[in-house]
Amino acid sequence: MEFDKRLNACWLALRIGIGSAAFLAGLDKFFNILTNWEQYLSPFAAKVLPFSAATFMKGAGVIEMIVGLAILTVATRYASYVAAAWLLAIAANLVTTGMFFDVAVRDVLMAIAAFTLGQLTLVRSETVTNEQFVGVPQTSKI
Repeated sequence: MEFDKRLNACWLALRIGIGSAAFLAGLDKFFNILTNWEQYLSPFAAKVLPFSAATFMKGAGVIEMIVGLAILTVATRYASYVAAAWLLAIAANLVTTGMFFDVAVRDVLMAIAAFTLGQLTLVRSETVTNEQFVGVPQTSKI
């Protein structure tokens, strides 16, 4: 089985785009240059948190930066799945605000892209692993 090399550009675009977006959004949680991130926290969530919305957003920012770096470097596949789940949780939070439905839809689409990156990374890694053993007899499993 061979990985179609034409998919490399798609894989790389998703990897750079999703990894950079996660990292930069996380970093901006400390500076609020792109937006005031606290406005996106559901009032319900803000009430049940044992700390301020600003503290929560900074914690979320740290996680987003770690996930972004992992996508860009050593753990693309697994970090992509984390990013997909994280983005779905963000979308659910946004829906509970009663506002920001457009942003929630965007985050669901980004979650789909992150999942796709995870799957492409899996297929790429399986292909690379199989190519390392070319010429070595492989047993078939039926």
